[in-house]
Amino acid sequence: MSAGPFPLRSLCRDCLADHDAAVPLRRCPACGSPRLIRHTERDTLSLAHIDCDAFYATIEKRDDPSLQDKPVIVGGGKRGVVSTCCYIARTYGVRSAMPMFKALKACPEAVVIKPDMAKYVAVGREVRRMMRELTPLVEPLSIDEAFLDLSGTERLHHASPAATLARFARHVEAELGITVSIGLSYAKFLAKVASDLDKPRGFSIIGRAEAVGFLADKPLGLIPGMGPASVAKLAEGGFRLIGDLREAPVDKLFRLAGKDGPRLKNLANGIDPRQVTPERETKSVSSETTLDVDLARFEELEPILWRLCEKTSKRLKAQELAGRTITLKLKTADFHIITRAARLPEPTQLAARLFTAGRDLLKRECNGAQYRLIGIGTSDFSPPGDADHGDLADTATPRLKAMEGALDKLRARYGDAAIGKGLSLRLPQRPAGSAISRKAPEEEDPDA
Repeated sequence: MSAGPFPLRSLCRDCLADHDAAVPLRRCPACGSPRLIRHTERDTLSLAHIDCDAFYATIEKRDDPSLQDKPVIVGGGKRGVVSTCCYIARTYGVRSAMPMFKALKACPEAVVIKPDMAKYVAVGREVRRMMRELTPLVEPLSIDEAFLDLSGTERLHHASPAATLARFARHVEAELGITVSIGLSYAKFLAKVASDLDKPRGFSIIGRAEAVGFLADKPLGLIPGMGPASVAKLAEGGFRLIGDLREAPVDKLFRLAGKDGPRLKNLANGIDPRQVTPERETKSVSSETTLDVDLARFEELEPILWRLCEKTSKRLKAQELAGRTITLKLKTADFHIITRAARLPEPTQLAARLFTAGRDLLKRECNGAQYRLIGIGTSDFSPPGDADHGDLADTATPRLKAMEGALDKLRARYGDAAIGKGLSLRLPQRPAGSAISRKAPEEEDPDA
């Protein structure tokens, strides 16, 4: 975005040269790049939203160069959903959260890759670490996006926030082999909107002078958190564009949108006073999978539960967390979600203890109902040092901890498939021609 008369300075996002020019530059005089940042408020804004581009798919393409020119979908099997997809796949109409069968119908030549959350979390942590080198005011929204407040960092980085962010984007691409898009503004809402304007490898600015005019003709769905139901309800009341909300009576917005009404009016007027809040606490760590066919029998679901417990345990150890509350999640054939929870005497990181608690919960729910999804999660976290000690009445837990530690070392050296529990290899007995899921779980955001 640009506002007012053309600014004299143009910052090159590729070589970082900053040029004075009496006329608009189409390319950087130093390197020839067309990727120039110019805006009248460029060096006065400091609130940014950084979003990794097609995060999972980009990592997979980085690790397998043969995928570079192919449509790539990361997600579950035929009955799973799209976790993310590359920009080539998006040209076919594939979108995140789309059922896999619809995605493959739209793009039958797509390469489908099972999620590798451990790999994605590791890259996400590196991006987060690099963000914190810019400012302590980093507010993660998910594994691959965050708000940053760079106010007061000019002396530290010897550059304006815009120049510091441009340098950051180049550094991420060079060091990690992935790309990011950046939105820069004076408010969270507008920074997030800006980061979506020019993906991938984008850098967009929305300044104070242009905010209200920019928003006026944009659809209500542009506002984060505005789902189809909310948009439809406001449309029934005569509000179809963000600009329609600017002069709306507050009492009418209350009737249509409840307590969110005044906030929507403020956003339409470019007002968003929220501050960047550093590092929100992880609330849960979990793994789940959508099954290829509906399953009902405990003997069929038990080995799948074990594999999920192994994956959840691996994530707990990677994030240096131990959970005390264990939650089983099931989704019935008619999409009804069931959750059941148990609290352990002490926190745990161990797959075996997750499985023992989850197994008891699962057995109670195997009452003839057909399930299409199963998941296991943990919450109520403590440091790993507080976990899995056992006591005089529980001598098994220390032995389990030592055994899993030895297995973890073997897997770290030889791969996850190097060794496994016999239960994880046991296939349920199914009628001829049917199958159960053997795919990797569709795992939830580790910062959820």
